[in-house]
Amino acid sequence: MAQSKKKVFVLDTNVILHDSSCIYQFQEHDIVVPITVLEELDQFKRGNETLNYHAREFVRALDSLSGDKLFDGGVKIGPGRGKISIKLEQKFHEDIAFNYSSNKLDHHILNTAYYLAIENPARKVILVSKDVNLRMKAKSIGLMAQDYTTDHVKDISLLYAGRRIEESVPEELIDRMYTEPYQIDVSALPLVKPLLPNEYIIMRNAKKSALATFDPFSQVIKRVDKVAAYGIIPRNAEQTFALSALMNTDVQLVTVSGKAGTGKTLLALAAALEKRRYYRQIFIARPIVPLSNRDMGFLPGDIQAKLDPYIQPLFDNLGVIQNQFPEQDSNNRRVKELLDEGKLVVAPLSYIRGRSLVKIYFIVDEAQNLTPHEVKTIITRAGENTKVVFTGDIFQIDHPYLDAYSNGLSYLIDKMQGQKIYAHINLEKGERSELAELASNLL
Repeated sequence: MAQSKKKVFVLDTNVILHDSSCIYQFQEHDIVVPITVLEELDQFKRGNETLNYHAREFVRALDSLSGDKLFDGGVKIGPGRGKISIKLEQKFHEDIAFNYSSNKLDHHILNTAYYLAIENPARKVILVSKDVNLRMKAKSIGLMAQDYTTDHVKDISLLYAGRRIEESVPEELIDRMYTEPYQIDVSALPLVKPLLPNEYIIMRNAKKSALATFDPFSQVIKRVDKVAAYGIIPRNAEQTFALSALMNTDVQLVTVSGKAGTGKTLLALAAALEKRRYYRQIFIARPIVPLSNRDMGFLPGDIQAKLDPYIQPLFDNLGVIQNQFPEQDSNNRRVKELLDEGKLVVAPLSYIRGRSLVKIYFIVDEAQNLTPHEVKTIITRAGENTKVVFTGDIFQIDHPYLDAYSNGLSYLIDKMQGQKIYAHINLEKGERSELAELASNLL
């Protein structure tokens, strides 16, 4: 029997909760939604979190396609696309029952996919799940399984770094960076690869060097100076570049990535405090990472006890900035005043997401724990004169269904490079302490 080119994709619940528009991403192939998935989605319909949004949107999309054949042969999704159908429960197949308990809903989804593979020997039946354990279980019984990769970054090793080093730059060009107007025309610097908007560059030769950035509006390479931000002084070229982007009011979107101890959050906070006169409020937030799709209500203690582990590191960074000044110094006192007046708000991301984002300096820390859709939702809420900053380490992810390729921070860096109002810097050199740097590199 010839193998049909049209595949059958069986969707796990976590794929839908990751992207409610996923059914439009499978081209001409057919999609099957196990009835168990609908039961799971029913638990997520109420609430204001992203998971709740995706659950509602998917059910609405399914309802708009609904017809008599949804449970019998499937309904056409759209022109050039396959059919979608809902598959009812079947008795556990002996191959499944022998190894896997019927008490887990994941195993019911596995059972549905297995029956489909048996019933359709001429077609490839593929289970799509963000759960690596379920994918491994599928493969253990000879069932094809894969991750949902529509919003994946293809090659992390090639991810935009936001800066580069240019060796053997003519001495005359470097000298011009130190004489007024401290810039050169972009065409004066011979480059194999053109500079992207707001890309940073270390220009150097055997004797001299200069730090610079490409201004996309004036089409010149401008010198970048090492300047302090609210008492925080950059310790290396990367941090100098990061502060430049974070304090540039023309750049409305900034991403700062890097491992622990590189100063991402500290620099973003310092820049926000330094530039606070340009903004109505400073918001700094962290996402609350779901544990197997459970919210923080499952954590012990009252609401403050639940929130403390998420936001305490942000207050720690504020403390570092405050301690740059004596207690009686106005800059030290001003941080507490801003907190008391509500002009500096530190909170979990879910507490800030619904607020009006007009003339706000908005810092989202630990952004690697956001999905691409969550990142998009935050940015699309930005109003006039708002600056949005995402910081995080794409290799330190706590979210159960995200990795270096699929998290929102990687996705944002990959998609936004080259835009005139966007800048990115990847910090590599740890500055927390010699011990922290040693542990980060070796352990």
